[in-house]
Amino acid sequence: MSAIGIDLGTTYSCVAVLRNERIEIVPNDEGDRLTPSCVSYSDIEVLTGKAAKEEIPFNFENTLYQIKRLIGRKFDDPNVQQDSKYWGFKIINQDNRLKIQRKLVR
Repeated sequence: MSAIGIDLGTTYSCVAVLRNERIEIVPNDEGDRLTPSCVSYSDIEVLTGKAAKEEIPFNFENTLYQIKRLIGRKFDDPNVQQDSKYWGFKIINQDNRLKIQRKLVR
Protein backbone atom coordinates (compact mmCIF):
# COMPACT_ATOMS: atom_id res chain seq x y z
CA MET A 1 0.00 0.00 0.00
CA SER A 2 1.17 3.53 -0.79
CA ALA A 3 -0.05 6.75 0.78
CA ILE A 4 0.86 10.42 0.65
CA GLY A 5 0.82 12.81 3.61
CA ILE A 6 1.01 16.58 3.30
CA ASP A 7 1.82 18.84 6.24
CA LEU A 8 0.80 22.41 5.44
CA GLY A 9 2.51 24.11 8.34
CA THR A 10 2.39 27.70 9.46
CA THR A 11 6.11 28.16 8.85
CA TYR A 12 7.15 25.19 6.71
CA SER A 13 5.39 22.51 4.70
CA CYS A 14 6.47 19.05 3.62
CA VAL A 15 5.24 15.96 1.79
CA ALA A 16 5.84 12.34 2.77
CA VAL A 17 5.04 9.08 1.03
CA LEU A 18 4.51 5.67 2.61
CA ARG A 19 6.04 3.14 0.29
CA ASN A 20 6.90 -0.49 1.13
CA GLU A 21 6.17 0.14 4.82
CA ARG A 22 8.68 3.01 4.93
CA ILE A 23 8.05 6.72 5.20
CA GLU A 24 10.04 8.90 2.82
CA ILE A 25 10.04 12.69 2.94
CA VAL A 26 9.77 13.94 -0.63
CA PRO A 27 12.32 16.66 -1.46
CA ASN A 28 11.15 19.78 -3.27
CA ASP A 29 12.61 20.90 -6.61
CA GLU A 30 15.63 22.36 -4.76
CA GLY A 31 16.30 19.12 -2.90
CA ASP A 32 15.10 20.42 0.47
CA ARG A 33 12.83 18.31 2.66
CA LEU A 34 11.02 21.37 4.04
CA THR A 35 9.53 24.19 1.99
CA PRO A 36 8.77 27.61 3.52
CA SER A 37 5.01 28.25 3.64
CA CYS A 38 5.34 31.53 1.82
CA VAL A 39 4.03 33.21 -1.36
CA SER A 40 5.30 36.46 -2.87
CA TYR A 41 3.52 38.45 -5.60
CA SER A 42 4.84 41.08 -7.96
CA ASP A 43 3.42 42.52 -11.16
CA ILE A 44 5.46 40.02 -13.19
CA GLU A 45 5.59 36.80 -11.17
CA VAL A 46 4.42 34.70 -8.24
CA LEU A 47 7.10 33.05 -6.13
CA THR A 48 6.60 30.25 -3.64
CA GLY A 49 8.66 28.51 -0.98
CA LYS A 50 12.29 29.49 -0.50
CA ALA A 51 12.26 32.02 -3.36
CA ALA A 52 9.26 33.78 -1.77
CA LYS A 53 10.86 33.79 1.68
CA GLU A 54 14.00 35.38 0.24
CA GLU A 55 11.79 38.08 -1.31
CA ILE A 56 10.49 39.34 2.07
CA PRO A 57 13.07 42.17 2.46
CA PHE A 58 12.42 43.40 -1.09
CA ASN A 59 8.66 42.92 -1.41
CA PHE A 60 7.46 42.96 2.20
CA GLU A 61 3.93 44.20 1.48
CA ASN A 62 3.23 41.45 -1.07
CA THR A 63 4.83 38.47 0.61
CA LEU A 64 2.38 36.30 2.51
CA TYR A 65 3.54 34.12 5.38
CA GLN A 66 1.98 32.73 8.56
CA ILE A 67 -1.40 32.87 6.80
CA LYS A 68 -2.44 29.68 8.53
CA ARG A 69 -2.74 31.72 11.75
CA LEU A 70 -5.74 33.45 10.18
CA ILE A 71 -7.81 30.35 9.44
CA GLY A 72 -11.07 30.38 11.35
CA ARG A 73 -10.43 33.73 13.03
CA LYS A 74 -12.41 36.94 12.88
CA PHE A 75 -10.97 40.36 12.13
CA ASP A 76 -11.53 41.60 15.68
CA ASP A 77 -9.71 38.62 17.26
CA PRO A 78 -7.07 40.11 19.61
CA ASN A 79 -4.44 37.62 18.36
CA VAL A 80 -5.07 38.64 14.76
CA GLN A 81 -4.77 42.32 15.65
CA GLN A 82 -1.51 41.72 17.56
CA ASP A 83 0.05 39.52 14.85
CA SER A 84 -0.94 41.94 12.08
CA LYS A 85 1.52 44.51 13.47
CA TYR A 86 4.39 42.34 12.26
CA TRP A 87 3.18 41.41 8.78
CA GLY A 88 4.01 43.47 5.73
CA PHE A 89 0.73 42.55 4.07
CA LYS A 90 -2.47 44.22 5.19
CA ILE A 91 -5.67 42.58 6.34
CA ILE A 92 -8.98 44.31 5.95
CA ASN A 93 -12.32 43.88 7.71
CA GLN A 94 -15.28 42.72 5.67
CA ASP A 95 -18.20 42.04 8.04
CA ASN A 96 -15.67 40.88 10.67
CA ARG A 97 -14.20 38.44 8.13
CA LEU A 98 -10.56 38.68 7.19
CA LYS A 99 -9.47 39.66 3.70
CA ILE A 100 -5.87 40.11 2.58
CA GLN A 101 -5.27 43.31 0.67
CA ARG A 102 -2.88 42.88 -2.23
CA LYS A 103 -0.79 45.89 -3.19
CA LEU A 104 1.73 45.78 -6.00
CA VAL A 105 4.84 47.80 -5.34
CA ARG A 106 6.97 46.93 -8.34
